[in-house]
Amino acid sequence: MPKPSLSKDEVKAMLLQVADRIIEAEPMLSEADRNLGDGDHGLGMARGMNAVKEKLAGEVESIEKAFANTGMAMMSSMGGASGAIFGTLWRNGGKALAGRDTFDAQGLADLIKAGLEGVMTRGGAKPGDKTMIDALHPASVKAQEVVSLPLNEAIIAVAAAAADGKEASKAMIATMGRAKTLGEQSIGHPDAGACSVVVIFDTMRDYICA
Repeated sequence: MPKPSLSKDEVKAMLLQVADRIIEAEPMLSEADRNLGDGDHGLGMARGMNAVKEKLAGEVESIEKAFANTGMAMMSSMGGASGAIFGTLWRNGGKALAGRDTFDAQGLADLIKAGLEGVMTRGGAKPGDKTMIDALHPASVKAQEVVSLPLNEAIIAVAAAAADGKEASKAMIATMGRAKTLGEQSIGHPDAGACSVVVIFDTMRDYICA
Protein backbone atom coordinates (compact mmCIF):
# COMPACT_ATOMS: atom_id res chain seq x y z
CA MET A 1 0.00 0.00 0.00
CA PRO A 2 1.38 3.48 -0.85
CA LYS A 3 2.86 5.28 2.14
CA PRO A 4 1.83 8.91 2.94
CA SER A 5 4.81 9.11 5.34
CA LEU A 6 7.63 6.89 6.65
CA SER A 7 8.84 5.90 10.10
CA LYS A 8 12.57 5.79 10.89
CA ASP A 9 12.63 2.04 10.29
CA GLU A 10 10.89 2.49 6.94
CA VAL A 11 13.43 5.18 6.00
CA LYS A 12 16.20 2.69 6.80
CA ALA A 13 14.53 0.03 4.65
CA MET A 14 14.16 2.53 1.81
CA LEU A 15 17.83 3.50 1.98
CA LEU A 16 18.89 -0.16 1.96
CA GLN A 17 16.77 -0.63 -1.17
CA VAL A 18 18.46 2.43 -2.72
CA ALA A 19 21.84 0.88 -1.91
CA ASP A 20 20.91 -2.41 -3.59
CA ARG A 21 19.55 -0.65 -6.68
CA ILE A 22 22.67 1.51 -7.10
CA ILE A 23 24.86 -1.59 -6.78
CA GLU A 24 22.76 -3.31 -9.46
CA ALA A 25 23.05 -0.22 -11.67
CA GLU A 26 26.88 -0.18 -11.54
CA PRO A 27 27.36 -1.31 -15.18
CA MET A 28 24.97 1.37 -16.48
CA LEU A 29 26.53 4.09 -14.32
CA SER A 30 30.04 3.07 -15.36
CA GLU A 31 29.06 3.13 -19.03
CA ALA A 32 27.55 6.61 -18.61
CA ASP A 33 30.78 7.79 -17.02
CA ARG A 34 32.95 6.24 -19.75
CA ASN A 35 31.13 8.42 -22.27
CA LEU A 36 32.21 11.60 -20.45
CA GLY A 37 34.92 10.74 -17.92
CA ASP A 38 37.15 7.95 -16.68
CA GLY A 39 34.43 5.35 -16.14
CA ASP A 40 34.83 4.88 -12.40
CA HIS A 41 31.60 6.50 -11.20
CA GLY A 42 29.60 3.28 -11.07
CA LEU A 43 32.28 1.38 -9.18
CA GLY A 44 32.64 4.23 -6.71
CA MET A 45 28.89 4.44 -6.11
CA ALA A 46 28.67 0.67 -5.63
CA ARG A 47 31.53 0.76 -3.14
CA GLY A 48 29.84 3.60 -1.27
CA MET A 49 26.50 1.82 -1.14
CA ASN A 50 28.08 -1.38 0.14
CA ALA A 51 29.48 0.73 2.99
CA VAL A 52 25.99 2.17 3.53
CA LYS A 53 24.57 -1.35 3.91
CA GLU A 54 27.14 -2.08 6.61
CA LYS A 55 26.51 1.24 8.35
CA LEU A 56 22.73 0.75 8.44
CA ALA A 57 22.89 -2.91 9.51
CA GLY A 58 22.04 -2.08 13.12
CA GLU A 59 19.36 0.00 14.81
CA VAL A 60 18.91 3.54 13.49
CA GLU A 61 18.49 6.24 16.12
CA SER A 62 16.38 8.59 14.05
CA ILE A 63 15.35 9.65 10.55
CA GLU A 64 18.10 12.29 10.64
CA LYS A 65 20.75 9.68 11.52
CA ALA A 66 19.57 7.25 8.84
CA PHE A 67 20.24 9.80 6.12
CA ALA A 68 23.31 11.38 7.74
CA ASN A 69 24.95 7.99 8.38
CA THR A 70 24.34 7.11 4.74
CA GLY A 71 26.27 10.23 3.77
CA MET A 72 29.12 9.58 6.16
CA ALA A 73 29.48 5.99 4.93
CA MET A 74 29.76 7.19 1.34
CA MET A 75 32.25 9.93 2.18
CA SER A 76 34.52 7.58 4.13
CA SER A 77 34.45 4.71 1.62
CA MET A 78 34.34 6.23 -1.85
CA GLY A 79 37.00 8.92 -1.90
CA GLY A 80 37.24 11.37 -4.77
CA ALA A 81 34.72 13.93 -5.93
CA SER A 82 31.71 11.59 -6.05
CA GLY A 83 32.22 10.49 -2.46
CA ALA A 84 32.36 14.07 -1.25
CA ILE A 85 29.39 15.16 -3.36
CA PHE A 86 27.00 12.27 -2.74
CA GLY A 87 28.08 12.06 0.89
CA THR A 88 27.25 15.73 1.30
CA LEU A 89 23.87 15.22 -0.36
CA TRP A 90 22.78 12.66 2.24
CA ARG A 91 24.57 14.13 5.26
CA ASN A 92 23.33 17.69 4.79
CA GLY A 93 19.90 16.45 3.84
CA GLY A 94 19.72 14.37 6.99
CA LYS A 95 20.70 17.29 9.21
CA ALA A 96 17.69 19.21 7.86
CA LEU A 97 15.45 16.50 9.32
CA ALA A 98 16.62 16.78 12.92
CA GLY A 99 13.80 16.10 15.37
CA ARG A 100 11.41 14.64 12.76
CA ASP A 101 9.47 11.55 13.83
CA THR A 102 8.10 10.90 10.35
CA PHE A 103 9.39 11.45 6.82
CA ASP A 104 6.66 13.12 4.76
CA ALA A 105 6.48 15.35 1.67
CA GLN A 106 7.77 18.34 3.66
CA GLY A 107 10.66 16.23 4.87
CA LEU A 108 11.40 15.15 1.29
CA ALA A 109 11.49 18.80 0.20
CA ASP A 110 13.74 19.77 3.11
CA LEU A 111 16.05 16.78 2.50
CA ILE A 112 16.58 17.62 -1.17
CA LYS A 113 16.88 21.38 -0.65
CA ALA A 114 19.54 21.05 2.06
CA GLY A 115 21.35 18.36 0.09
CA LEU A 116 21.32 20.45 -3.07
CA GLU A 117 22.64 23.52 -1.27
CA GLY A 118 25.43 21.46 0.30
CA VAL A 119 26.42 19.91 -3.02
CA MET A 120 26.44 23.26 -4.84
CA THR A 121 28.54 24.83 -2.11
CA ARG A 122 31.00 21.94 -1.97
CA GLY A 123 31.35 21.24 -5.67
CA GLY A 124 30.79 24.69 -7.13
CA ALA A 125 28.45 23.46 -9.87
CA LYS A 126 25.23 25.19 -10.87
CA PRO A 127 22.30 24.17 -13.08
CA GLY A 128 23.41 23.89 -16.70
CA ASP A 129 26.97 22.70 -15.97
CA LYS A 130 26.04 19.09 -16.93
CA THR A 131 26.45 17.57 -13.48
CA MET A 132 24.22 15.77 -10.97
CA ILE A 133 22.82 19.22 -10.17
CA ASP A 134 20.89 19.09 -13.42
CA ALA A 135 18.77 16.23 -12.04
CA LEU A 136 18.86 17.34 -8.38
CA HIS A 137 17.83 20.97 -8.90
CA PRO A 138 14.58 20.27 -10.78
CA ALA A 139 13.79 17.57 -8.22
CA SER A 140 14.19 20.14 -5.45
CA VAL A 141 12.01 22.70 -7.22
CA LYS A 142 9.28 20.10 -7.75
CA ALA A 143 9.53 18.87 -4.14
CA GLN A 144 8.84 22.40 -2.89
CA GLU A 145 5.77 22.59 -5.12
CA VAL A 146 4.22 19.35 -3.81
CA VAL A 147 4.79 19.64 -0.05
CA SER A 148 1.03 19.53 0.60
CA LEU A 149 0.63 16.12 -1.06
CA PRO A 150 0.99 12.71 0.61
CA LEU A 151 4.58 11.45 0.35
CA ASN A 152 3.68 8.76 -2.18
CA GLU A 153 2.24 11.35 -4.57
CA ALA A 154 5.08 13.82 -3.98
CA ILE A 155 7.85 11.33 -4.72
CA ILE A 156 6.26 10.38 -8.05
CA ALA A 157 6.45 14.02 -9.15
CA VAL A 158 9.98 14.46 -7.78
CA ALA A 159 11.31 11.33 -9.50
CA ALA A 160 9.80 12.45 -12.81
CA ALA A 161 11.40 15.90 -12.46
CA ALA A 162 14.81 14.32 -11.80
CA ALA A 163 14.44 12.08 -14.86
CA ASP A 164 13.50 15.06 -17.03
CA GLY A 165 16.54 16.91 -15.72
CA LYS A 166 18.83 14.03 -16.56
CA GLU A 167 17.44 13.90 -20.09
CA ALA A 168 17.93 17.66 -20.44
CA SER A 169 21.58 17.26 -19.44
CA LYS A 170 22.22 15.39 -22.70
CA ALA A 171 21.97 18.64 -24.65
CA MET A 172 24.39 20.51 -22.36
CA ILE A 173 28.10 21.10 -22.85
CA ALA A 174 30.03 19.95 -19.80
CA THR A 175 31.79 22.74 -17.91
CA MET A 176 32.87 20.84 -14.79
CA GLY A 177 35.17 17.89 -14.07
CA ARG A 178 36.96 15.74 -16.63
CA ALA A 179 34.08 16.01 -19.08
CA LYS A 180 34.71 19.72 -19.66
CA THR A 181 37.74 18.84 -21.81
CA LEU A 182 35.36 17.22 -24.32
CA GLY A 183 33.60 20.47 -25.13
CA GLU A 184 30.83 19.92 -27.69
CA GLN A 185 31.69 16.20 -27.81
CA SER A 186 29.91 15.90 -24.46
CA ILE A 187 26.58 16.71 -26.14
CA GLY A 188 24.27 13.71 -26.48
CA HIS A 189 25.27 11.95 -23.27
CA PRO A 190 23.71 12.40 -19.81
CA ASP A 191 25.90 13.12 -16.82
CA ALA A 192 26.69 9.97 -14.82
CA GLY A 193 25.99 11.67 -11.51
CA ALA A 194 22.58 12.74 -12.82
CA CYS A 195 21.95 9.09 -13.74
CA SER A 196 22.72 8.11 -10.13
CA VAL A 197 20.31 10.76 -8.84
CA VAL A 198 17.57 9.30 -11.04
CA VAL A 199 18.23 5.77 -9.77
CA ILE A 200 18.02 7.07 -6.19
CA PHE A 201 14.70 8.87 -6.63
CA ASP A 202 13.20 6.08 -8.75
CA THR A 203 14.04 3.61 -5.99
CA MET A 204 12.61 5.86 -3.30
CA ARG A 205 9.43 6.13 -5.40
CA ASP A 206 9.21 2.37 -5.84
CA TYR A 207 9.60 1.78 -2.09
CA ILE A 208 7.16 4.49 -1.01
CA CYS A 209 4.53 3.55 -3.59
CA ALA A 210 4.76 -0.24 -3.16
